[in-house]
Formats: sequence, C-alpha cells, structure tokens
Amino acid sequence: MTPTIDRSKYVTLGVIWLLLLTMPYWLPMVGGYMALGTRVVIMGLAAMSLNFLLGFTGVLSFGHAAFFGLGAYGTGLALKYFTHSTPLALVLGVLLGGIAGAVLGALIVRRRGVYFAMVTIAFGQVFYFIAFRWNSLTGGDDGLRGFERQPIDFGVWQADILHRPILFYYFVLLLFAIGTGAMGFLLRSPFGRTLLAIRENERRARFLGVPIEQHIWLSFSLSCFFVALAGGMYALLNNFADPTMLNYTQSGEIVIMIVLGGIRSFWGPLIGAAIFVVLQDYLSSLTTNWMSFLGTIFVLMVLFFPRGVLGLNWTEMFRSVLGRSRQTRPQEGGNLS
Repeated sequence: MTPTIDRSKYVTLGVIWLLLLTMPYWLPMVGGYMALGTRVVIMGLAAMSLNFLLGFTGVLSFGHAAFFGLGAYGTGLALKYFTHSTPLALVLGVLLGGIAGAVLGALIVRRRGVYFAMVTIAFGQVFYFIAFRWNSLTGGDDGLRGFERQPIDFGVWQADILHRPILFYYFVLLLFAIGTGAMGFLLRSPFGRTLLAIRENERRARFLGVPIEQHIWLSFSLSCFFVALAGGMYALLNNFADPTMLNYTQSGEIVIMIVLGGIRSFWGPLIGAAIFVVLQDYLSSLTTNWMSFLGTIFVLMVLFFPRGVLGLNWTEMFRSVLGRSRQTRPQEGGNLS
C-alpha cells in the first residue's frame, strides 16, 4: 500500500507563506499598517519558539519573556555602545538571551510540571527587576533609548534598507524563515522525535534509555535562542526596549497566542499571534479595558475550541456542513410541493 499524503498540511503551508510574502500589499487594503504586520511576524516567532518547548516537549515555561527581553536589551545595548552593525548587534542579543536561558535551564531541568513553571517565573522576574533598577545601563522604567537600526555594510557599499518599513518587514521575514526552518528541521530529526516521545510518556522514554534531562535542557536552550531572536527584532522594530518586555505578563501573552492557534500545531502559534496582536491593536484603540474583551475571547476559545484554530479539522467541518445542506435540500423541496 502506498502511504497517504496529507495534502491539507501543504495547502495550509502554502497559504501561510503566500499571505506572509504578500502582506505589505494587502495589509493596507484591510486597514492595517506595516509595523503591525511586522509585529505579527515577530510575535509569531516568539510564540513558535515557546511552543518548541511546550507543544513538542510538554514542558511549560512562564519565564520566556525574560529571554525575549534579554535579546531586545542585548541588541539595543550593542547598537548603542559597541557596534554600528545591525546584524552583529542582533547576534549579540541572541547570544545574551540564549546563553542566559542555557545556564538557567541547567539549574532547573530536573523540575517538572508546576514547579518548573514557577521557577521560570521567579528567575524571569529577577531579570525584570535588574532591568527595572539598573537605570545607568538600561534606562530603568523609562526604557533603553538612543539606538536605531543602522545601514547594512557590505564592505564596498552600504545599503540603508532597514529604515524603509517594507524592506525591514522582509528582513524580519527572512530571519523568521531561518528560525522556523531550523525549528522544523530539528523537530523532523531523531532529536525532535525523541522530544515527542518525552511529551507523550516521559517514564517510558526513560525506560528506553533516553537521557530525559539532557533533551529537555537542549529543548529549553534552543527555545531561548529562538525567542531571543524575536526579542532582538522587536527592539529593532521600535528602536526601544523597556522592562515590561521581561515581565511575566509578557510570557502569559505568548502562552495565550499558543493556545489560540493550537499547541500541537507547528504553525498554530503564528496564527494565534496574528489573532492576538490584531485584536490587541484594534481593541486598545477603542477602550482602555481591551484586556477584558481579549480575556473573554480567550476563555471562549479554551471552552469551545481547546485545540486552537489549527487544531480544528476544517476539512471535516466543511464536509459535514455540505453534507447537511445536501440532506436538507430534498426535504425542503418535498415540503414545498
């Protein structure tokens, strides 16, 4: 028997990339703006990074905002004090957030469940209060200012492309593609299959000789590197970084994005990030109590669609709707006659 090919996955993938690549052209037609689309891509990468740990390893972290913020502060501080190269500053920011996550992961890797989540919150808040109190370096509550995106230096000439919103969007999209491509490659590798085995049954995986702590530590560390990349791009988008980026509330928002899109889906967090960011932007322009409406939507989503948007079987739903309509048409005709 020939293996069946799930064409719906390829269709979903094609639609997602088509929308991302053409976003600068259709987004203004629906009332959006370029910075909003860029923020959707950045937060989508942040949500997918955390889902690399949560959805595919089964470990929940409520402290990933700390590494998101460290990536932002690392990028901003590098541009302000050390270098005029935007890519180099971004690399330094990613290294700061990723290495901090690797060190923290080595300390807490033996914790499980709610204990792991609470420890990540505690360490995350340590980074938050450092950024909040260290006024001379981070700017404290006022945030880090005094840096901006620099032209990309190719040696013989410089290209000032990052100041143009559309070109900066495609720069972010390129890094997003690299990050998601790396995550997809890892999840399809034997390492990724082992992570899925740990998620499904950790005890059985341990009996099979899998080094559980080592794999969870690697998953946590890689997730921190990816989320630090998203944080660095967020700092470049706004030319600004502030302590709220490291707060646990930011981690909670990223978790909400994952749940909205679908925890067990690779692209679900991107869809959830788009829903969250767009609703946040729209509702906050209408009322200061926008979080109440967004929380209500989240509760309804969890109650009625616990698998998220991409967790639903849309093909079966459309087939059932079409089947019902076909069954009711003859009855309606008979009644009319």
